[in-house]
Amino acid sequence: MAATDKLIAGYQRFREGYYQQNKEQLLKLAEQGQFPKIAIVCCSDSRVDPAIILDCEPGDLFVIRNVANLVPPRESCDSFHGTSAALEFAVNGLQVESIIVLGHTQCGGIKALMDSEPTSKPDTFISKWMKQLEHVRNEILEDENCCDKEQRYHVCEQKGIVQSLTNLMTFPCIEERVTTGKLKLHGWCYDLNSAELFAMSNNSGEFKKIS
Repeated sequence: MAATDKLIAGYQRFREGYYQQNKEQLLKLAEQGQFPKIAIVCCSDSRVDPAIILDCEPGDLFVIRNVANLVPPRESCDSFHGTSAALEFAVNGLQVESIIVLGHTQCGGIKALMDSEPTSKPDTFISKWMKQLEHVRNEILEDENCCDKEQRYHVCEQKGIVQSLTNLMTFPCIEERVTTGKLKLHGWCYDLNSAELFAMSNNSGEFKKIS
């Protein structure tokens, strides 16, 4: 069976089942537009679907996906900025009330970054994208208390979330809304093995399990 055959079969089940059961709500979204209160920046990893993990319905989440769920700092150079454009729309257009940076364990982008030589020059799209966490990688490699490879991956996953939260505040529209209390920022990390979700404490910076 071709991979797309599974998708077509799934679409048919959707049309006959979910769509029929939720037709009124789906038509309302189509006619009136979307009004999500939460924007979520998550990884492109196929194992991490925020709508499934958080048991959400269509229209609940404005999802921004990229490699390693990174938020780059605001840049003014004349280039293409997909993540920044999506954040701008979420804040200015949709006026979301929260932005969640959702990281996860076993992240391939983080692993590629940590396994690369510190002196190597980025020569792929992924390595150039991950370069924004280069200083984080170097700090971890220099930490004598962090010598286990798996531990380094996990620390980098969490520090990447922290860095993205810091970068969010470089956007004036986000900083203004956070300062006035109209927008809240959250850092979460999902464990693929245990299916547990951890939230970063704004006070301590530690990630604590959500129960």
